[in-house]
Amino acid sequence: MKPSVSVIGGGSWGSTIAHLIGLCGHEVLLWCRSAEKADEINVQRTNAKYLGELQLSPHIRATTDLSEAVKGVPVVFVVVPSKAFRETARAIGDLCSPDQYLVHATKGLEPKSHKRMSEILLQETCVRQIGVLSGPNIAPELCAGKPAGTVIASRYPRLATKVQELLASEIMRVYANDDVLGVELGGTLKNIVAIGAGMAAQMELGENAKALLITRGLSEISRVGVALGANPMTFAGLAGIGDLIVTCSSPFSRNHRVGRRLAQGDKLEAIIETLGMVAEGVTATRVAWEIARELRLETPLLDGIFRVLYEGMHPQTALVELMRVASQQDIDQLLAR
Repeated sequence: MKPSVSVIGGGSWGSTIAHLIGLCGHEVLLWCRSAEKADEINVQRTNAKYLGELQLSPHIRATTDLSEAVKGVPVVFVVVPSKAFRETARAIGDLCSPDQYLVHATKGLEPKSHKRMSEILLQETCVRQIGVLSGPNIAPELCAGKPAGTVIASRYPRLATKVQELLASEIMRVYANDDVLGVELGGTLKNIVAIGAGMAAQMELGENAKALLITRGLSEISRVGVALGANPMTFAGLAGIGDLIVTCSSPFSRNHRVGRRLAQGDKLEAIIETLGMVAEGVTATRVAWEIARELRLETPLLDGIFRVLYEGMHPQTALVELMRVASQQDIDQLLAR
């Protein structure tokens, strides 16, 4: 009997989603690029590179056959890095049918086109019932059985209900939202702020500075989001401030680690090479900076992080310049609507 759900992507987050679905008793197919990784999952029940010694749910079956993982499967989660997203969407496009649900869990933006992942799915597949899964979800904590909440955003209530049925458990609360744009932007732009928070943590600037970064970062995320058409209330929820808090605080956050190492004086290229996993905030910083310039928005925090990443500015210098920016109103009027 064919499983009713599959996950495309055998990395840390894709494997975690498959594990959580399996823990709820659902049979799930997990597509991996590597036959070696698929064999490890099927035989040893581990994905050691990403999840250490965690014993994966016995309800997971790994495959390298993309057609098997997509054709006729009612719900397909797409969980690959943003740089590989269009290629993957194009590959599954010919295998999809209009009655399927596609749910992505990628927190990134496409360079040059500035497209969100849901927009790429709409371009590359015939599926219109699309959703995004996002929220404060650190994979190691979820795999350890610690409680969390997440958001499924879709314009299709039945899709949201189905995802809630697949993932909701004693350790996972799943909330619905119809603001796909806002949820995608919240999950993507918070990675940029997390890089700044990592810099501040490494420089031992304290909890006051962390609070300043998080709240001003949220203001800039909301400013960009509202300008693009998002609901400002989305950024006050799990997919906004919730995700921002955990990513700016957790030692498991890849983007936080990038910020720490930048403040240590490491070069960006070396950090990316040795990180072992994708830190979406690096690419998102450039894309968001370009969007903010096009919209003529004031984003001093984003500007500073951009200059550190792409213009070689020292984090300490960026902090000094940020503190010199003239203080504005605490709450933007365009958000209070």
